[in-house]
Amino acid sequence: MAASSEDTTDANNITNTDDYLTYVDGVGNIPRDIYKHVKSDPLGDLPRYSIHIVIQHFATFLTFLILAATGLTLHFSSLWWAPYVMSLFGGPDTARFIHRISAIFMVIASAYHLLTIVGGTFQKIMKKQFDFKRTQIPWVKDAQDIVHDVKYFTGREPYRPKMHKFMYKQKLHYIAIIWGTFVLVTAGTTLLYPETMSTIWPNPEFFQDLARLMHADEAVMAITVIVFWHWTNVHLVPGRFPLQWSFLTGKITREHQIEEHFLEYINNLKEFPEEREYIKKILREKGLDTH
Repeated sequence: MAASSEDTTDANNITNTDDYLTYVDGVGNIPRDIYKHVKSDPLGDLPRYSIHIVIQHFATFLTFLILAATGLTLHFSSLWWAPYVMSLFGGPDTARFIHRISAIFMVIASAYHLLTIVGGTFQKIMKKQFDFKRTQIPWVKDAQDIVHDVKYFTGREPYRPKMHKFMYKQKLHYIAIIWGTFVLVTAGTTLLYPETMSTIWPNPEFFQDLARLMHADEAVMAITVIVFWHWTNVHLVPGRFPLQWSFLTGKITREHQIEEHFLEYINNLKEFPEEREYIKKILREKGLDTH
């Protein structure tokens, strides 16, 4: 079998012997398809997100739904369905008020997320525990993983790539959310406070028209991405359907992590002695113990 192109993940503990086996000190050689042999709790086995991320995700999810329902109804008020939806919110004035309050909460959730990311990163740097490979920062390996994954899904590779805590799809989702939030907040603020924003923009009339266009179009795009890309990839794909519980429990199932985030599972083996003992037991039971 061809030698792996990946660098050694941890020189003291892990050696990538080839594409199929990954040697972990104190455990042995772990096959790439070991996820087929493990047992998992649908609610999750291993840590994925902190309580802060769970709260932020739920707040963003809830406010996004309210913003989409009220905003699109107001924007497309001339369409046949709009009056029926508008009546659920108590009329256009109430819908407008709910939309603005929800926007404030979304901005707060975004600020909370930013503080968590910056503060958590600073704390890890101070403790010398920061590892950019466990973050959403894109790097060269993500491009390599895309090529590898395409080959896997077209039958040209036997196994999926060994990916970190956040794979390339999740990083693309994250970048899309950052961009979408920036556009929606900037355009919404311009529409809500035209006089104040006119002192900032060089051509107030042009930017008012642009904000009106961007706010609606970005909202439609965001809804399309969330419903047809994000929800599908997270909840509706085989092995995750009908629901992946990570967004509520902060945990990920063992087989999911091994399949799509193999290198993060290796990190967990170093961090959790009980997980090392579990996987050693599986290797023995399945006759895969090559330590």
